[in-house]
Amino acid sequence: MMTVGNRSGFLALIIGALLVWSTASPAHHGWGWATDEEFEITGTITDVRLGNPHGEVTIEVDGAEWVIEVGQPWRNKRAGLKDELLSVGREITVHGHRSARKGQRLVKAERVVIDGEDYNLYPGRDS
Repeated sequence: MMTVGNRSGFLALIIGALLVWSTASPAHHGWGWATDEEFEITGTITDVRLGNPHGEVTIEVDGAEWVIEVGQPWRNKRAGLKDELLSVGREITVHGHRSARKGQRLVKAERVVIDGEDYNLYPGRDS
């Protein structure tokens, strides 16, 4: 049987867990960290990390590095974006939304163009 003291401790634990989850989650998932403005950038891939929760491709643009969030493995596959297309040395154009944090060179890709071919990661969104 749960006593009043145990229930209070359990409730505090649940509230604490929800607070941690709610503050950590937007920092990494969704679109809340990005501007609403459409953004396009073209550069050369210098580093690739694919997998969950989403892939990241680093590109060089005019001597500066930008991190591009591409989709989760299933999203890339659905768009026809094969891992080998995201290889070091390849030029890529990214359409999406950049970070709202001033000076942060981070973009969430909606659509990428490689070798003239479009790969729409979020077909329900205009990009």
